[in-house]
Amino acid sequence: MTRRAIAALLLTAACSSAGATVIETVISPTRFVIEENGERSVLELPGRPVYACGLQRFLTWAQPLRGQSITPGSRGFATVLVDGTPESLQALLVRNGWLQPAVLDDEAQAALTERRGGWACASAQTPFDVMHTSVDAKILAGVALNESAYNGRAWPWTLNVAGRGFFFRTREDAYKAVRFLIADGRCDFDVGLMQINWCYHRQRFASPWDALAPATNVRAAEDILNENYRKTNSAVRAVAYYHSANPQPGREYLARFIQRLTQLDRGL
Repeated sequence: MTRRAIAALLLTAACSSAGATVIETVISPTRFVIEENGERSVLELPGRPVYACGLQRFLTWAQPLRGQSITPGSRGFATVLVDGTPESLQALLVRNGWLQPAVLDDEAQAALTERRGGWACASAQTPFDVMHTSVDAKILAGVALNESAYNGRAWPWTLNVAGRGFFFRTREDAYKAVRFLIADGRCDFDVGLMQINWCYHRQRFASPWDALAPATNVRAAEDILNENYRKTNSAVRAVAYYHSANPQPGREYLARFIQRLTQLDRGL
């Protein structure tokens, strides 16, 4: 939560009128005690708490929510004011990395792969444990660390243009760069968490924006790895071919991949 948002929450709480429904106690990312006219009840939000950094770290972050005016909604959802604007409490928790929703929307994917909030203490493999569908998460993590490693983690807003890597702060920044390259008539670049080559694989995505979505990018990588496996009947070659079908660069890539797996086994 930004300092501005925290200040706004505190100001709103201080100005809330008597008799309003407020958050009295924060129990966890999915459980809040709310009070209305002296009556207390437990509000339960859908989703799974992100406890990689421990409960206490979340409670410290959530301290400004106490006393905040809240409007309970249907199916466990609720609304609070942030910078004077009503916002879903669940969305606030997801965006800041303390709650994993049943469906990983754009904000949930960004929080997970940028390591916000509780995700900051998760392992390098965790995003792939959450997002994988048909390929083992450790294999995906090893490939991603080969492709887009930044400070020991795979970074989602990554481009490689003609062999030169670029790491962007946000998805929007990376998207602007992709659009510039496409407008310039270029396709010789790799995009996203798994560094999918735009020349060869753009048909796998609905749009350049879609290509940057971590879960979509992972799905495309899974499809490529599965296709490589069907061609070679070898998991080792499937990984090598992800980089190159030429023997020498494929072997070098595989050696780096095995080193990544060793690092993951050691708890990277």
